[in-house]
Amino acid sequence: MSKKFASHADTEEKQVSFTKLAEGLYAYTAEGDPNTGIVIGDDSVMVIDTQATPIMAQDVIRRIREVTDLPIKHVVLTHYHAVRVLGASAYDAENIIASQHTYDLIVERGQQDYESEVGRFPRLFQGVDSVPGLTWPNIVFQKELTVFMGKREVRIIHLGRGHTKGDTIVWLPEEKVMFSGDLVEYGATPYTGDAYHEYWPATLDRLQAMAPEKLVPGRGDALQTPEQCQEAIQGTRDFLADMYESVKAGKAAGKSLSECYAETYALLKPKYGHWVIFDHCVPFDITRCYDEAGGEYPDPRIWTAERDTAMWHSLQEVVENQ
Repeated sequence: MSKKFASHADTEEKQVSFTKLAEGLYAYTAEGDPNTGIVIGDDSVMVIDTQATPIMAQDVIRRIREVTDLPIKHVVLTHYHAVRVLGASAYDAENIIASQHTYDLIVERGQQDYESEVGRFPRLFQGVDSVPGLTWPNIVFQKELTVFMGKREVRIIHLGRGHTKGDTIVWLPEEKVMFSGDLVEYGATPYTGDAYHEYWPATLDRLQAMAPEKLVPGRGDALQTPEQCQEAIQGTRDFLADMYESVKAGKAAGKSLSECYAETYALLKPKYGHWVIFDHCVPFDITRCYDEAGGEYPDPRIWTAERDTAMWHSLQEVVENQ
């Protein structure tokens, strides 16, 4: 694990942007790396997704301190993936907030997810030794939680299953600004290895019906117009439909995972191959589609570092041998 991690120095670092969406609302983005949102209230600060390690979170804190001295009191986990949550300890926040389903995922597979993602994303786990362990919420909600930061109203909502079973959005109703987590991506490939493809479109319907005017996706640029928001939602929807319908049809026809992978990869590559992390995500995505199609595995199987490697190499060979 540490040997892999050291290879992050051989990969290209991304340019960070700290974008103002509205008064006291910011997006920390980095050319398709995982995004972090910032909400500044009258009395405190909320951070939405934390970066992967406490070391990497320090850069978020530095940017926050350029615009406010208020204490960072709240951290929200839009879902549970290590690359999003393991930096939480850096903020020393009073509250770490997550949905019940997200909490359940930590219990069920938090450690395996940690080990899996460190192996997959060496560059994104700079200072991995600074991670004190899994990130545990101390405030857990079922469907919706409203936090008042002084006069600023922040709604934290579990709209339904999608990218994971616990996905949560953060919604500023007054400003119509949304932090979507990985339910929506922009110019970045949705990772669906832990997804519910049968439910995700309906969850996007509910998200879209809220009519966000600005949106921070899980990956990609902060979106500053209603038109851009719709473009990102529709792009995510199109990718999911193109992929899942292809795999579903192949499996129904009796084709193997390898055959479905080869066909679906060829279908997706021309349209989406330029999106960030396309070749990283698609083997995991199509494997989950194949598991879910026909109801064989309604819930995602746990990814481990060993399973990642075995699956990845077997499917890479399929494409290389075409």
